[in-house]
Amino acid sequence: MIKAGVVGGTGYTGVELLRLLVRHPEVELTAVTSRAEAGRRVDDLYPNLRGHIDHCFTAPDTEVLAACDVVFFATPNGVAMKQVPELLAKGVRVIDLAADFRIKDIAVWEQWYGMTHACPELVDEAVYGLPELNRADIAKAQLVANPGCYPTAVQLGYKPLLDAGLIQPESLVADCKSGASGAGRGASVGTLLCEAGDSFHAYGVSGHRHQPEIEQGLATMSHGEINHLTFVPHLLPMIRGIHATLYARLAPGSDVSTEQLQLLYEQAYQDEAFVDVMPQGSLPETRSVRGANQCRIALYRPGDGDTVVILSVIDNLVKGASGQAVQNMNVMFGLPESEGLEIVGLLP
Repeated sequence: MIKAGVVGGTGYTGVELLRLLVRHPEVELTAVTSRAEAGRRVDDLYPNLRGHIDHCFTAPDTEVLAACDVVFFATPNGVAMKQVPELLAKGVRVIDLAADFRIKDIAVWEQWYGMTHACPELVDEAVYGLPELNRADIAKAQLVANPGCYPTAVQLGYKPLLDAGLIQPESLVADCKSGASGAGRGASVGTLLCEAGDSFHAYGVSGHRHQPEIEQGLATMSHGEINHLTFVPHLLPMIRGIHATLYARLAPGSDVSTEQLQLLYEQAYQDEAFVDVMPQGSLPETRSVRGANQCRIALYRPGDGDTVVILSVIDNLVKGASGQAVQNMNVMFGLPESEGLEIVGLLP
């Protein structure tokens, strides 16, 4: 059994992680930490876990966490980087669901996250945890940087086109929408029901901290040929889900039909348990992936022109966060990648 600890178990990604770990057949949950809720039963805060967990929240204790095989950080940005070095030194494997280790350029990270990085020497060591891109490196990793939610949907959507070198570098546009849970559990006027309900608006148009993460991934997949896109996120009046509408123009001389593009995607993801390329003409819905560790993709070529439109949907709390973290754990410990994640989406 894998002994697992969760640091920061009170947020939405934390409780989603607990929901997945308590039903995982190869995991023994040994610690769930929260400074604010120390001493309180976990199922008192999250009654959906009643009958599945018998833990109380505890204050973070390095010695307790050092007894784990893997520790998940479901904490705000800037927390993991202060505690990870000591855990790694004790042989613990770490999966950080925040952004502390995602961006390789320290200056860029510090610019976007507004703080000095506490352990820049570990950033190069960290493996970016998108299994469909870095599976072999994740398997050997001691430290995994779990991707952000928007970056997951966008990178999986573009990946086959980038791998095939079929799109123009300057043409990428990511028009993305997220449910309110993407903002976290902290109180915020903008995500109150009376503020976010019956409304729909863009945010972060002049710059969003997920943009450099996405651009880093695009550059990796295109071997440096593509390192920029226009990214505009929006807030939808729903709880869960991300819908990414992605645009790209085919490179000059790319003589491919819509059917060939469809086949390209089907072949690219045919062995991926958590990427579902839908039949031509499909319109993936966020509700179809609610609660599931799944990315559903469809693609179009309007008017048979040179523009390709990719539709990519995920649950931001599962494939966009905690489900992907469990998927990474499975890879790291040599388990079947779908272990504990064979969850059907919730409908209606």
